[in-house]
Amino acid sequence: MRDEIFKLETNLDDCTGETLAYCMEKLFEAGAKDVWYTPIFMKKGRPAYALSVMCREDVKDACIKVIFRETSAIGMRVSLQVRVIMDREAVTVDTPYGPVDAKHLTYEDIDKTTIEYESAKKLAEANGVPLSDILK
Repeated sequence: MRDEIFKLETNLDDCTGETLAYCMEKLFEAGAKDVWYTPIFMKKGRPAYALSVMCREDVKDACIKVIFRETSAIGMRVSLQVRVIMDREAVTVDTPYGPVDAKHLTYEDIDKTTIEYESAKKLAEANGVPLSDILK
């Protein structure tokens, strides 16, 4: 399946880790699909972060406002990108420790299932076992 998604990017050389973490929370609340920041070096060797956000068009303006409000950004790059995604279906997988939420994913002849982290975490805590046991 293909769709379109916006990528918002800005370079920040004067933001703290706490500011970036808070901004990330606010971007997810605004509807961003994914948010990450990457260490980079800017002019004159200054350490910085590249903040990247993937979002749908209907939340793009809200995400832009969050970035301008919560960081020192004074500009950003906005690009429309084609995204290839696997078809997905929510499923429940039975494990020796109980049922866990998962996604069944397909793309052409590829077929796989991935366990949802939060569901696996709850099951691991409830059973007093390592997370890796649930993910097996």
